[in-house]
Amino acid sequence: MDLNNLDSLQFFYPEIVLTGVILFLILVDLVVVDKRWVGYFAFAGCLLSLWATLRLYVAPEGWLFHRMIVLDNFSLFFKVVSLVAALSVMWISFSSREVRSVHQGEYYTILLTSALGMFFMASSTNLLMAYLSLELVSLTSYILTGFLPRNRRSSEAALKYLIYGGVASGTMIYGMSWVFGMTGSLDYARINEVLAPGGMNHLTLFIAFLFILAGFGYKIVFVPFHMWSPDVYQGAPTPITAFLSVGSNAAGVAILIRFFFPAVSRLGDEGNWLFLTGVEWPHFLLYVSMVTMTVGNLCALNQQNVKRLLAYSGIAHAGYILMGLVVLNNEGLKAMLLYIIVYLIMNLGAFLVVVIVANATGREDIEGYRGLARRGAAIPAVCMAIFLFSLTGLPPLAGFVGKFFLFAAAIREEFYYLAVVAIINSVISLYYYARVVKTMFLDEPSPADQQVLMTPKDSALLGVLSSLTVVFGLYWGPLVHYTNESLRFFMK
Repeated sequence: MDLNNLDSLQFFYPEIVLTGVILFLILVDLVVVDKRWVGYFAFAGCLLSLWATLRLYVAPEGWLFHRMIVLDNFSLFFKVVSLVAALSVMWISFSSREVRSVHQGEYYTILLTSALGMFFMASSTNLLMAYLSLELVSLTSYILTGFLPRNRRSSEAALKYLIYGGVASGTMIYGMSWVFGMTGSLDYARINEVLAPGGMNHLTLFIAFLFILAGFGYKIVFVPFHMWSPDVYQGAPTPITAFLSVGSNAAGVAILIRFFFPAVSRLGDEGNWLFLTGVEWPHFLLYVSMVTMTVGNLCALNQQNVKRLLAYSGIAHAGYILMGLVVLNNEGLKAMLLYIIVYLIMNLGAFLVVVIVANATGREDIEGYRGLARRGAAIPAVCMAIFLFSLTGLPPLAGFVGKFFLFAAAIREEFYYLAVVAIINSVISLYYYARVVKTMFLDEPSPADQQVLMTPKDSALLGVLSSLTVVFGLYWGPLVHYTNESLRFFMK
């Protein structure tokens, strides 16, 4: 199926719904006095877009808008992930004191615009479209990061994010220009046809891919493109930090897989992908994966700010996710998709607890969690322990299942040293996660420590996320089935 612009609209209604909601929010913000209604309308519109996305699973796969984007199960998977992340972050924002102090109309409008950009990142099959969609997500992320008024830390984080993002974006588009110069096309399928026979200068291609990786890498926060992450995570409003950690990173993984697999690789026998001879980017990613998880975990050891600790933890988890790319087969890609779902659940849960504590105490440092279980917050403390131990990869939690599939994919392809490094890093991560748990349960609270109370909204979401973390650790069949069905690229 290769449709023109008009015919493509019948399969484009999730994006149409989201665009209509964005425009509607701008008008609503002008007339309503109680700005909370803007958030409720945004939430309802996001649910409507999610319903429209799920309906497309029965639609035929194919190219849309003259091969600019594609409709397949892979793109639908990441659209669902983006919408779930946006819905969860909006739910967290409803009770966040930080969000109450900002212009909520603009806040929810820009948040949905960022989610719309993630839609296009997941479905782009053209270098120009990939660049424009990544820039849409980046620009909205810069704004959301610096959204706290008169907050110097937030403004500084946005400026650093903008500078790093601008450099990475310029490097990426320079690499794309090399690929266009060698192949004469921006279309992924055409690029694949030209590169498949070989004959291109391997060094030139490898350098071009490295430049493109710089742009994708800063979204996924792997080393050495990670330096913006801790400052941005610490300075941004906490709900936005949660959104960047799961939604933005997942979209970065989507655009990376879409380019390096259907675009410049071909599917061989038994689910193995065959890459261009002489251009060994998987070996480069092998070392990047090991360095990323090691740097993230070692830097997290001495962090005192919980948001900054989770930022370095996110860098380490980016290294784990990259393991699925290194093995060059569908099993590795399926493990990546499964881990993205698991990481979304447990990381959103951890940031929700950070919001709950910050609302009550105004603190984000680990000392602010001292004796949390005895300050009226036993349930958030228990849930936080579940999320942190799941991030470590301890059974019987969902994080263990996610890491098991990633490690198994690496071992099956005889990347034993990669699996050993990943296991050692998981053991290292247990130290700094357990330090937070120890502070919550074993340290005595001081008389100056405030009581921590939850709103019913926070309690509901916390219950859902913690329950899913436990349930998927015991019964992961539906996750495996969903990720197996989602790894379907349209490449004809």
